[in-house]
Amino acid sequence: MNKLLPKPLLILLGGLFVINLLQAYATELIYDEAYYWYYSQNLSWGYFDHPPMVAWMIALGYGFFQNELGVRLVSCLLGTGTALLIWSLVRHPEKKAFYKEFFIWILSITLLHAYGFLSLPDTPLLFFTALFLWIYRRFVHQPGILISLALGICMAALMYSKYHAALVILFVLFSNLRLLKNRYAWLALGVSLLCYLPHLYWLYDHEFISLEFHLFERPNQPYNFSKFTLGFLVNLLALFGLTFPFVYRTIFTFKAGNKLEKALVFLIYGFLIFFFVSSFQRRVQTQWLVVISIPAAVLVGQCLMEQPKLRKWIWRLGLANIIVLAWLRLGLVYEPLFPGHFESHGNKVWVGNLETLTKGIPVIFENSYRKAAMYGFYSQKPAISLNNAYYRKDQYAIDGSETLVQGQKVFYAYKGGADKGVFYLDGKGDKKYGRFIEDFSSYRDLKAGLPEGETFISGKEYSFWIYNPYQKNVPLKALRLGIAYLDTSKRLNEVQPIDIQPDPNKVLVPGDTIRVRFTLPKPVKADPVYLRAVISEHGLPFGLNGRAQRIRP
Repeated sequence: MNKLLPKPLLILLGGLFVINLLQAYATELIYDEAYYWYYSQNLSWGYFDHPPMVAWMIALGYGFFQNELGVRLVSCLLGTGTALLIWSLVRHPEKKAFYKEFFIWILSITLLHAYGFLSLPDTPLLFFTALFLWIYRRFVHQPGILISLALGICMAALMYSKYHAALVILFVLFSNLRLLKNRYAWLALGVSLLCYLPHLYWLYDHEFISLEFHLFERPNQPYNFSKFTLGFLVNLLALFGLTFPFVYRTIFTFKAGNKLEKALVFLIYGFLIFFFVSSFQRRVQTQWLVVISIPAAVLVGQCLMEQPKLRKWIWRLGLANIIVLAWLRLGLVYEPLFPGHFESHGNKVWVGNLETLTKGIPVIFENSYRKAAMYGFYSQKPAISLNNAYYRKDQYAIDGSETLVQGQKVFYAYKGGADKGVFYLDGKGDKKYGRFIEDFSSYRDLKAGLPEGETFISGKEYSFWIYNPYQKNVPLKALRLGIAYLDTSKRLNEVQPIDIQPDPNKVLVPGDTIRVRFTLPKPVKADPVYLRAVISEHGLPFGLNGRAQRIRP
C-alpha cells in the first residue's frame, strides 16, 4: 500500500487485529448485530432498514464459523484495513518515524474501536470511505479509465454499505466542482450506478420502503434541546474522547493545500453542518457522525507529525482514552467490569430460559425485532417479530416471516411488562411475560388506507380500503378495523375501533381490494396530526397496515 509502512506499525496493527478477533469471539452479540445476522440468513439486494453490505459480510464470515466470531470476522478484517488506509492517506516525508504516535492516535478514536470488531453498517461505511478517499487522491492526480472504474466500484460499495454514503460522495464533489466537467468522473459515476442498479431495482420492487421509512415514516420525538441539539454536540465530543479539544482545534485551523485535503475538510464541515441542522428536527445518533472520524484521523495524523505540542497532547490524552476504552471493552465480555448492564450481557441466559419454557416451538415477539433476532441466533429456533401500531415496521414486516408460523402452536412474548400469562427470566433476572397460542393466525401483510387529499373531520363519513396480498382468502369476520391517531412526531396517541358489521360469510380473495364506509371516530386525546388505517385480527393488537396520513393536507 505504501513504501513508508514501517514494520513495527504493521506488527502493532496485527496485534490489534488478533485482539479484535478474540473480542469478537468472546463478546455476545449486541441486538443490531443479531438483526443483521437475521438479514444474512436470506441474502438479498436490499433490506428494510439498510442496503445489503452488512448482510453479505456476515454471511461470508458465518460460512467459516457459526458463532459470534463468524458474524464479526469480516468486520475485524475491515477495521484493520481502515487503519492501514488512514496511514496511507497521511502525507508526510518523515511519517515513518512517527508510527507510534499515529498508532496511539488511531487507537484512541472511540468508534474505531467499536467498528474494529462489531458487524454494523458503519463498519464497511468507514472502510469504503477510507478506500474511496485513497482512490480519489490517485484519480485527481492522474485520471484514467482504470482508476475511474475503481472509483466507481468503490462508490457503489459505499452506497451498498449505508445510505449516509451519499453524503460522503456529495461533499467530496462539492470540494471539487470541476469534476462536473471531467469525463472520467462521469465514467466513474456511470460505473457506480450500473453496479448499484440491483439495489435500486430492489427499492423499486419494494415501493421504496427503506427511503420512505427513513425520510418520512420514522417516528420521532418533539424537539428537545437537551436530547437533540445538545445531544448532537455531546456526540461530537464522544467521537474523540479526551482528545477532542486538540482534534477540533486542528480541524478548524487546518489550511488545505491540495484537492485531497480540501475533500477531507469538506467532509468534516459537511457532516457537521448537515447533522447540526438535522438536530433541530430529530435526535442525531452518534454513529451518524462516525464518518468524520476518517478525515479527522488523516488531518490530525498529518498535523501531529508536524506539531510537537499537538503530538505531546495526543500521546498523553490518547493513552488515557485507550485505558478507558480497554476497560469498557473488557466489560463487554465480563459484566462486573462494565458500568451497568449492557446489551452484550445475559443474552445466552434469557434465550436459554425462554427455550426451556417453550420447548422449541416458534416464538413471536411483540414489537421487538431485536429480541426475535437474538433468540433466533442463540437458539437456532424459529422466531419472528410481529409489530403493531405502537411500534414501527422492520425486516420482519416485509420478508414473509409471518407465514412461517401460521396454524402452529406458538409462544407470544409481550413487549411490555404486563403481569399476565406465563413468564421467563431475562438477562437481568426480571420476569418477562407471554402466552401460548394453540393455532396462531395473523394477516399483518394486509394493506389498508383512507382517501388521499382529504380533510379528515370527526363524525364525517369516509371510505376505508383493504387490499389482500396473500395467496389465500381472508375472512372479513376475522378482522377488526380501526383508526390510529398520531402526534406531530408520528408517535401513536391512541387507536379508535371502527364500528363496521361486515357480511360474516364474505371473504377478501387474493389480489382483491374492498372498500367500506365508516364514520371517523373522535379522538380522545387532543390535537392529533396524523392518522393511519389499521387492522386487528383474531384479537391481536392493531397492526401497521396503512401509512401515516395528515389529518389536514
